[in-house]
Amino acid sequence: MSFPIRFVLCETSHPGNIGAAARAIKTMGFSDLVLVDPQDFPSAEADARASGAVDVLAKARVVDTLQEAVADCRIVYGSSARRRKLRWPELNPRECAAQCLEIASTGPVAIVFGTERSGLSNEQMDLCNALVYIPANPEYSSLNLASAVQLVAYELRFAMGEFQSPQPPEFPPATGADMELFYEHLLRLMVSSGFLNPDNPRQLERKLRRLFNRARPDVNELGILRGVLAAAERHIDEPEND
Repeated sequence: MSFPIRFVLCETSHPGNIGAAARAIKTMGFSDLVLVDPQDFPSAEADARASGAVDVLAKARVVDTLQEAVADCRIVYGSSARRRKLRWPELNPRECAAQCLEIASTGPVAIVFGTERSGLSNEQMDLCNALVYIPANPEYSSLNLASAVQLVAYELRFAMGEFQSPQPPEFPPATGADMELFYEHLLRLMVSSGFLNPDNPRQLERKLRRLFNRARPDVNELGILRGVLAAAERHIDEPEND
């Protein structure tokens, strides 16, 4: 069975790592590769490192932003070697693979990898539902980008061997684009209601993103939330009766 699983590499600085990542996912039976603002691509070095996986590079999509790369995805996992002060739900690669395959029965899912030097930024992690943390030697936990891709791809392949398709959910999870529209609506209401001071937002918006990314609302639940926001906006806009 084929699953719509997307591997996303953000702002990759070395073209050889792109080629090695393409080879890593092809060996595990995957081919959907998206590159977010790579520094050097297409590249002869990427082709050389891809070895027999140049077909994966040939059809790889290049986009400007991570938001564009995951807009149609049902769930997004951010791979990171470092934990954050504001905590995301954390999964190890095996847990991620099991959950990933379940959600992939409803639509595309993405696993995102950051730049070689600093990994994913907090702003990029804002678009992710969970953090995939690879347990490693605490004294030297930095994995090569292609190695991290290979490890996650292997766990997905391993899980597929024992995976039984679950009964599809009543409603599919909301897409990344749906969630961005919701966040824009929520922020607009928070400002207009006086709940949020745009000049001193602190980390409220980011904390609310964590909340809803963790909840992973489906399209029906998101429709209910948007309805609540719209009703609240109408109440604010209506003049008070004397």
